[in-house]
Amino acid sequence: METRIKNLREDNDYTQKQISKFLNISQVAYSYYELNKRSIPLELLCKLADFYNTSVDYLLYRTNIRTPYSDISIIKKSNKDSITI
Repeated sequence: METRIKNLREDNDYTQKQISKFLNISQVAYSYYELNKRSIPLELLCKLADFYNTSVDYLLYRTNIRTPYSDISIIKKSNKDSITI
């Protein structure tokens, strides 16, 4: 999980300090999450998923699909042959 949150942060040109401020935690605490030295509380995981417009499942490596489920539903409705959930 640490790789995904770090990659998302870096891909979006944010610093650890900026993300930690958004989450209302210290930069040190956030760095521990990226380094997998601490588990991320579910509340913060949900905030990160919303912030990066992705799913908690993506952050937890339960899927490699970065698109949130609500967006997949829209795609499914517009082209039923493309995606089956």
